[in-house]
Amino acid sequence: MSAAPTHPSLEYLLVAAVAGAGSFLLTPLARGLAVRWGAIARPRDRDVHAVAIPRLGGLAMFGGFALAIFVAAQLPTLRATFSSGPELPWVLVAGAIICTLGMLDDRYELDSVTKLAGQVLACAVMVTRGGVQLAEIFLPWGDNGTLSLGRDLAIPATILFSVLTINAVNFIDGLDGLAAGVAAIGGLAFFLYSYHLAQLHRIDVAAAPLLLTAALIGTCIGFLPHNFFPARIFMGDSGSMLIGLMLSAGATTATTSADPQGFGGAIGFLPLVIPLLIALAVLAIPFIDLLLAIVRRVARGQSPFAPDKQHLHHRLLRLGHSHRRAVLLMWLWSALLAIGFTTYTIVRADWVLFAMLGCGIATATAIVVMPRVQRRRVAPPASNPGGTSESAQRRRSMAGQAPPR
Repeated sequence: MSAAPTHPSLEYLLVAAVAGAGSFLLTPLARGLAVRWGAIARPRDRDVHAVAIPRLGGLAMFGGFALAIFVAAQLPTLRATFSSGPELPWVLVAGAIICTLGMLDDRYELDSVTKLAGQVLACAVMVTRGGVQLAEIFLPWGDNGTLSLGRDLAIPATILFSVLTINAVNFIDGLDGLAAGVAAIGGLAFFLYSYHLAQLHRIDVAAAPLLLTAALIGTCIGFLPHNFFPARIFMGDSGSMLIGLMLSAGATTATTSADPQGFGGAIGFLPLVIPLLIALAVLAIPFIDLLLAIVRRVARGQSPFAPDKQHLHHRLLRLGHSHRRAVLLMWLWSALLAIGFTTYTIVRADWVLFAMLGCGIATATAIVVMPRVQRRRVAPPASNPGGTSESAQRRRSMAGQAPPR
């Protein structure tokens, strides 16, 4: 009698480790190639870096990701992922297309129409040849709470979702380590959700969402030591568009693999829409930034792709946060939303969701406004016409300096 199958957690850990090691070790090579090729991010008015920094980090990230998928195909349990579900080799082909497009943009700064056409092409390959499609969506109404899209609607809907995800991740790639950290958090949320489904036998133990997100997590973590402030290399569009594409693939496969009838809860229809809520929670911060940017630019009569310095991370810097603290705050907000909803699916206790989100949001909000409160506390008294505090005058007096006139 054969032993009962167990979840291949060690194989997923190996996949993540291979992706991380590959991304980490290939990044110096990508940096050298960027310097020789001239793919350099020189400071512009909307940028926050003050020196020229090489791009093409996405090339190393794709190398680590592809290596992890290749290793997974050799493992005894995970090789079953390649015989059922999405065609992962075609998903890699789509990743190669989007990474090549990003490399060209990193070097030559392509126009927005060309980039959009390339994004649609890569997504179309992933959806049509790779089979990554939103075939069914769970809704809180109808007889069975399931909306079947059909192939004619599923293909354009998935392409649209993927293009939006790519540009949402691309929009937040404005601070060192921000996009890689948000993508790693999103991948972790989807992995935990899919892992739980596998434990409940709602999906196969060797499933596409688990493999894709494990490789994505490792890829982003391996790149972060080179990219966190102060960054020695940027992922560029070759990296941000790649992780956006793979994040959309993980979200799509995790959403369509779920059986929400297996979850309980007392918040009305919430259990029926858990997969969609997790997808929205993971991508909330990038999508909010994308939506605000589009509305802001259209209201000014500009193109939605016109650059500016009004993104969420720019606002955090203007509030007085340091570069690192702004990045950590954006990570915190992403983790609160993504991990909060994922925890609800696992614990299935309504109070957990509200308690975690309530405490976390209160803490994150307090940290966000802290610099403004501190500036008000140390502001000079209005009664001092010279604008110099008494303590400053006292220090000048002790140093033998005359007060300003």
